[in-house]
Amino acid sequence: QVQLVESGGGLVQAGGSLRLSCAVSGVIFSGNAMGWYRQAPGKQRELVAAITVSATTSYSDSVKGRFTISRDNVKNTVYLQLNSLKAEDTAVYYCNGAPGMTWTWGQGTQVTVSS
Repeated sequence: QVQLVESGGGLVQAGGSLRLSCAVSGVIFSGNAMGWYRQAPGKQRELVAAITVSATTSYSDSVKGRFTISRDNVKNTVYLQLNSLKAEDTAVYYCNGAPGMTWTWGQGTQVTVSS
């Protein structure tokens, strides 16, 4: 059974930074593309960043240039560095597999950006 445990969220002022972590177990981590998603109140969950097995990255237009996704195949962990945070980045952030290859969602980690 795949388990996803997100951490690192918090309350930060606009312009600040956070680093999110997601520990993955129950799957061959190195063989799976991973993604970070977020869900703001009243909105649908959206993919904001993805990383392939070869560490090629992609980002949504709303976070490109500010967020960086990375992975550590030894620690079975995927990271999301959030810089230059804006109020509209406020959401619960989740990690999971790439779209179409997702498992049961974890609890997520709350990011709140005050303006």
